[in-house]
Amino acid sequence: MLDLGRLRALHAVHTHGSVVAAAQAMGYTPSAVSQQISKLERETGSVLLERHGRGVALTDAAHLLVETAQRLMSIVEAAEVTLEEQRGRPTGRLTLAAFPTAACGLLPGVLAELTSAHPTLELRLQEVDAHLSVDLVSQGAVDVAVAHDWDIAPLPVPQGLERAVIGDDRCDVLVPAGHRLAGRTSLTRADVTHERWICQRPGSVCHDWLVRTLREAGTEPDMAFQVGEYGTQLALVEAGLGIALVPRLGRGPVPEGVAVVRLEPAPVRRLFALWRTGAARRPSIVAAVTALRSHWAAGPGASGAGR
Repeated sequence: MLDLGRLRALHAVHTHGSVVAAAQAMGYTPSAVSQQISKLERETGSVLLERHGRGVALTDAAHLLVETAQRLMSIVEAAEVTLEEQRGRPTGRLTLAAFPTAACGLLPGVLAELTSAHPTLELRLQEVDAHLSVDLVSQGAVDVAVAHDWDIAPLPVPQGLERAVIGDDRCDVLVPAGHRLAGRTSLTRADVTHERWICQRPGSVCHDWLVRTLREAGTEPDMAFQVGEYGTQLALVEAGLGIALVPRLGRGPVPEGVAVVRLEPAPVRRLFALWRTGAARRPSIVAAVTALRSHWAAGPGASGAGR
């Protein structure tokens, strides 16, 4: 008989792309995951992983088992939902995923509240890139994900998933304190078209929004410094190297050498909670989504997310 735990390990490698990433997501060591898959290979008499450069690739037999694992995990999830409903309270394991600024600026308070209110609820958190969230929820790797979209990149929600709006996260222009724009209360897009920019790397929604917006204003933007961490962007702005467009959520304290100026109309990213339709009745899912929305309304949504 196939072992569900070993099938879960194989499914995690398929979902996350490597043994190391699967181990991180499952809370195990890479060696433990490799051992589970080796045992599954002996059970099935099949080679499941093949070396591909520095990584691994799933064989045809592995893909068949991944499909089986997906079906079995759906059955198990349905049973867990029914049991949790019968108990009438959040319990069991609940895995959440969030993009970095949400993991920093929103999730600590949410997790603390859930832990205090529901001591039998076993919480897990994974920090993931926003564009991975939908697939992770769809594949059952996480139970609830915090994702976001922008006007230029609406969030697709495939069949089998549900979502709820958490709130809107505004972005501001950050400029050096001695910059000519530092004393302004607000800026238009025409005011910033000829500036040197500190921004995220190409392919990120924030970067793409900025490039498209400035090009529509008739200017080819000068993307001089491209870094992923907002803390690094703040440091570069403080050093007088350029200006940046930074969301309020997770931005953290702004250094004294940096001025925050509103951009009008304001760029906004909308935050969502995502979960599988089959798990929508789980009390733990309901509690998590409620906590996400209430913490946003009482914290980042009420205070301007770090202004």
